[in-house]
Formats: sequence, structure tokens, C-alpha cells
Amino acid sequence: MTNSTHIARIKKAELLSSVGAGVLGAGIALLLANSLAPYVIPILLLGLISHATGMFQKHGLEQQGEAVRVWWAEALYWFCWLALAALLLLLVVRQF
Repeated sequence: MTNSTHIARIKKAELLSSVGAGVLGAGIALLLANSLAPYVIPILLLGLISHATGMFQKHGLEQQGEAVRVWWAEALYWFCWLALAALLLLLVVRQF
């Protein structure tokens, strides 16, 4: 197995794990919807900030290293930034 193939497989596993964690979190939130309702904005902001920080740090570390970057991981990275910006805009608009 080549290094780039191995890295692509790791990226796919990371993506699957992240999606699974997100779906699990959404399910838990739905179970506790009434209890969590007063804390929606702080929870969303905390998640948005931590995800953005982790994503930024990981991308920076990958660029410093000698890892082969796969095109679809790079596309998902930039798509995620757009989605986070849209979510932040939605939160701001909903508050006013």
C-alpha cells in the first residue's frame, strides 16, 4: 500500500468517525431537547469555535508535514469553513 493510499484511508476513517460523532451528538440532543433548549446558542457557539479551532490546527499541521494531501479532504475542509460561516451568520440573524 502506498503512502498516499494509506493517508487517504486514514482520512476516510477520520471522516466517518467525525460524522458518526456528529450524528450521535444530534441524537443525544434530540433526546434532551427540552432540557437543552435554554442553552442552544452557547452550545452551538462552543461547538463551532472548538471545531473551527481543531480544523484550523489540523490543517496547519498537515501542511507543515510531508503528508500527501488528497483533493477531496481539501475540498471538505473549505466546504466546512463555508458551512461554519453560514451557521454563524444564521445565529447572528436569528438573534436580531
